[in-house]
Amino acid sequence: MKTQIIQEIDYLQDILFSLSDSIGHNPELGMQEFQSAAKLTGLLREHGFTVEMNICGYETAFKAVYDSGKTGPTIAFFAEYDALPEIGHGCGHNMIGVMAVGAGIGLSKVLAAGRVTVWGTPAEETMGAKVAMARDGVLAEVDAAILVHPHNKTYASGVSLAMDALQFEFKGQTSHAASAPEKGINALDAVIQTFNATNALRQHVASDVRIHGIITKGGVAANVVPDHAIAQFYVRARRRKALDEVVKKVKNCAQAAALATGAELIISNYQLSYDDMNTNQKLSETFNSNLRAVGETNINPPPETFGSIDMGNVSGVVPAIHPYIGIGDETLVGHTAEMAAATFTPAAHQALLRAAKAMALSGYDVITKAGLLAEIKKEFCQSLIR
Repeated sequence: MKTQIIQEIDYLQDILFSLSDSIGHNPELGMQEFQSAAKLTGLLREHGFTVEMNICGYETAFKAVYDSGKTGPTIAFFAEYDALPEIGHGCGHNMIGVMAVGAGIGLSKVLAAGRVTVWGTPAEETMGAKVAMARDGVLAEVDAAILVHPHNKTYASGVSLAMDALQFEFKGQTSHAASAPEKGINALDAVIQTFNATNALRQHVASDVRIHGIITKGGVAANVVPDHAIAQFYVRARRRKALDEVVKKVKNCAQAAALATGAELIISNYQLSYDDMNTNQKLSETFNSNLRAVGETNINPPPETFGSIDMGNVSGVVPAIHPYIGIGDETLVGHTAEMAAATFTPAAHQALLRAAKAMALSGYDVITKAGLLAEIKKEFCQSLIR
């Protein structure tokens, strides 16, 4: 059966390469991925999948299901397909979507029990549809989840940082900065003091904590006391529990700035919060074994540097992995035009094929290997007690 899975995906390779390139050459920003979603779901429908759109209220989100008709585990492959402004697919999401579709179709051809699902998850770079999917319970049916991401090297699934997106909006009082400064309340001063306080806070946080921000509004003219200023921050930490404590301290910085300047402060989250990645090691070992079997000989340990991903939220509700596949050039850096261009190369196409095969083979193992799913679920349950 595994040989058949590989053959089925090989048979589709020209279609998969063309689809990845088509999405890559026609990048769509998060929540606007209408053509990308249509292309991915179109191929799934051609191969017998039932497709439901508008998952969790996201127009470009989808759930595609191939049901064997017999009781068994449900495997989930996650697709991403949103691009970056100006750069395009500098994070390789054109490949991610096609890997998931190829894996789903490959596994469906030999499915004797259970179900294979492909989840279309828009706006990973911004709004993170997976957050809503995990939060709203639509993944309750899933037994194991896999997403593979292109990178400059192949890495085993590892960790990511939990992240909150904080907005501090200060409202003051406008006045003439030269003739009547005493009548003004400077909202920009409050923003600047918030930055100064968070910079001081960095001395007293753990090494895995990251705090970085920008000023999105700071005033209109130098001779007018700014009555409205806004700062946005990403605050990250290795664990959600630790992040919650750091976030309290960052909010205290802003509240102190408001008190010092007399400005009114409004705190909000301008994006959904991402949880840390909880890699299921048993599922990861299964994937790595299958990846080696299809020709990926050099799988590196998880990278020491990491950002934040909405797959972390998925990993908190179902056993999940988020490994990386090297696409040929170890000098590549994510979120660059060079990375976007690299996704069209023959090396990237072959990496896509290997990843899709390893995903499908791993799904097959979870469904058919006696005791494997029980081990995966046991580890998952134990990991939640952290």
